Amino acid sequence: MSFVVRVLINGVAIWLATVLLSGLDVVGYDPNWQKVGIILLIALVFGIVNAVVKPIVAILSIPLYILTLGLFTLVVNALMLMLTAWITEFTDWGLRIDGFWTAVWGGLIISIVSFALSVMVSDDR
Repeated sequence: MSFVVRVLINGVAIWLATVLLSGLDVVGYDPNWQKVGIILLIALVFGIVNAVVKPIVAILSIPLYILTLGLFTLVVNALMLMLTAWITEFTDWGLRIDGFWTAVWGGLIISIVSFALSVMVSDDR
């Protein structure tokens, strides 16, 4: 699957998470089309964070994955979402998260929506 399709899927997942959760917001836009562009930029940053940082964190936290029977994945996803919000915090646009538990729920929603859309879009049968 191409990186552009992955960014679009993450963009839809992030948008849905911001709609469903009150503590997860996209900031820095005036009209709706500008919001779409900002969500795509956030999805791009989120994709880069997941491609670069997440594998390192996953390898370092293998004992915690084993100890929690994989539930530590929720914490790692929340941390990647919080890292994305932290990176975009230095700009006028970006993602704002109220707290850790909002990030956990947001990471769960983004993971489920991203997985479902990836399955629907996938050409491999």
